[in-house]
Amino acid sequence: MKYLNKLTLAAMTVAGSLLVGGTALAQDGATLYKTKTCIACHGVNGNAPVLPTYPRLAGQNAAYALAQMKDIKSGARNNGQTVAMKGVMHLVSDDEMKAIADWLATVKP
Repeated sequence: MKYLNKLTLAAMTVAGSLLVGGTALAQDGATLYKTKTCIACHGVNGNAPVLPTYPRLAGQNAAYALAQMKDIKSGARNNGQTVAMKGVMHLVSDDEMKAIADWLATVKP
């Protein structure tokens, strides 16, 4: 019985972590968006870029946004405003890029 209670508690802990995971990921993306300085050029929540040539990121498809960030970081994309982004992207890991992209996809444009 004691073993069953410990097993049940462990299962409930894992399940609880999975349920909170989506919210935690979204929060991490929002926090990373600010701490990785995305906010400086793309504005609060990706809705107000500081220059008209910078894209609005809010509501962007997550897979597309992630691919663009990876391409800019690797140098595969080297046009438009990528020079400004390249200086920042070396500070952002693949997992962080994914969290930011996933969060941006949830932001209302």
